Amino acid sequence: MNNQLVTIEASPSLVRTAHIVYALHALGLALGAFGAATVIGSFLFGWPSIIAVIVNYIYRGDARGTWLESHFDWQIRTFWYALAWALLVGLVSLPLTLIIIGFGTWAVGMFMLGLWAIYRIARGWMRLNAREPMRA
Repeated sequence: MNNQLVTIEASPSLVRTAHIVYALHALGLALGAFGAATVIGSFLFGWPSIIAVIVNYIYRGDARGTWLESHFDWQIRTFWYALAWALLVGLVSLPLTLIIIGFGTWAVGMFMLGLWAIYRIARGWMRLNAREPMRA
């Protein structure tokens, strides 16, 4: 979101949509934490998060100019940054598996990325509950 003054009030249905998107992302993270998948794997490739990103793109235009615009941008960036970092961890760890250390770098990298995704979703949802925009 740019640094212009936000003047348009967000509709209650759009606020509800932002809550639903955070809930879908949280569900994706929880499925990874308590299921057979990894936290970040479930977040990136599980249906709840994929649906959440699609909903983000559908309603993103409606949020323009409101305090919710920063939340929609935050949610979209969280997903795509997580995917980019997961690919980077994989690309770094794959050749290192030849000397065994790659298994450790992959596990640590994915664990840290999972914690980061949990933090981003929790922080965003708490600010949404407080009706505050996200800051970078």
